[in-house]
Amino acid sequence: MGKDATLQVRMDADMKERAELLYKRLGTSFAEGVRMFAAQSLEDNAMPFTLHLSARDSGQRIGVAAGKIHIPDDPDFCNDEISELFGM
Repeated sequence: MGKDATLQVRMDADMKERAELLYKRLGTSFAEGVRMFAAQSLEDNAMPFTLHLSARDSGQRIGVAAGKIHIPDDPDFCNDEISELFGM
């Protein structure tokens, strides 16, 4: 499979420099690291790592962590409503 597509990503210059140094120390390039990330994502059909909140609180949140979505303590909490909605 040839490399015939280009991906452009904007990021902080310091982050890019640090990532390039890290991947160089690992014996590869940042670009190859991105290709490995994509390949592993496709292999796993998921992100190749577990998403979690850092012990270091940056204050930045998205989705569930921002409180925009409420997940009930009881995962079966809405089963009756869902069954009714889908005519089950």
